[in-house]
Amino acid sequence: MGAFSRIKEGMVFAFPPPPVIELGMATGFDFQLQDRGGLGHEKLMAARNQLLGMAMQDPLLVRVRPNGMEDVPEYRIDVDWEKAGALGVPITSIHNTIAAAFGSAYVNDFIQAGRVKKVYAQADAPYRMLPRDLEKLYVRNTVGRMVPFSSFASGRWAMGTPKLERYNAFPSINIWGEPAPGHSTGEAMAAMEEIVSKLPQGIGFDWTGLSYQERMATAQGPILYAFSIFVIFLCVAALYESWTIPFVNMLMLPLGVFGAILAASLRGLPNDVYFQIGFLTTLGLSTKNAILIIQFIKERMRHGGSLIDATLGAVKTRFRPVIMTSLAFFFGTLPLAIAAGAGAMNAIGTAVTGGMLSATFIDLIFIPIFFVLVSRIFKRKPRGGTPEHPIESTGPQEAR
Repeated sequence: MGAFSRIKEGMVFAFPPPPVIELGMATGFDFQLQDRGGLGHEKLMAARNQLLGMAMQDPLLVRVRPNGMEDVPEYRIDVDWEKAGALGVPITSIHNTIAAAFGSAYVNDFIQAGRVKKVYAQADAPYRMLPRDLEKLYVRNTVGRMVPFSSFASGRWAMGTPKLERYNAFPSINIWGEPAPGHSTGEAMAAMEEIVSKLPQGIGFDWTGLSYQERMATAQGPILYAFSIFVIFLCVAALYESWTIPFVNMLMLPLGVFGAILAASLRGLPNDVYFQIGFLTTLGLSTKNAILIIQFIKERMRHGGSLIDATLGAVKTRFRPVIMTSLAFFFGTLPLAIAAGAGAMNAIGTAVTGGMLSATFIDLIFIPIFFVLVSRIFKRKPRGGTPEHPIESTGPQEAR
């Protein structure tokens, strides 16, 4: 970049290729600055320069640059349509004459040496080099007479863009950029949106390429988390054949989530897609310990144990299996958390290991507490006046 910055003929940037080919031209974010209020090209360029200036001062952004060329001198032709109409010159004739003289126009085909070749009409090179060559043009009017071009049109030099860009029907400027080291593209995109909010009214933005796909996927994140929790609830409800006991498992989810977020924050890892994968995995693993303990509580209560005695007995019995299974999974994912290199997935390993630690040692305290509270709050009344747990009796009972 230091060597490229010395090139005065243009702006040259070096950037790595995108992770998904065909969905973008560069890594980072792909941003479209739009003129949604019809402010004009000059106001749009001023807003672009203001955005680039604020982006250079933002610590979350690096290498923010426009994908295009600066305005260049251009010769603008102003047609007096009232004079052209008075002279009987139609609009199509004016456009076709300029296009054919300074560009080219297809005429017909001819055959030469057994091959079909195309014929194009165009002004000779010496007569289409300077602006004053426009004065030599004549346009045919509706009655077949040739009208000088200078009689209804004039020219002037101006500054304008060499490429007309539109995005979703709005005049736009494409801007590329990358997040600063240690930050995710989501943080960089949020920073760009905050900068646009400070621009003049009528200037908007939109995302394209990989950034558009990322924004669409980010919007689905809360739905995926909610669906994951719902699936966990249904699975546990089917396991226990109860709609109340699964609430104990749901209360364990924040404990695992707390460990995952704390571990990732201490290591300074961004909230990227890898962390979210580990986050979803932690949600499922957080209920594992509760399942191991609650199943034994129900077994003890089924054999006549009281709620408190069955809970304490199950916790003591399942203490070793809970610790062993949790430590086995912890050490299994630990290499992901401490790995180094290009293929390291520290975010997944850190989220899972941190979530397992909190979900193991904190759950052992709160699982019995939450189970007792939920069982007493949602305690079912005995059917037909019979007690919930059968009571042994030596005498006969009256049949109903």
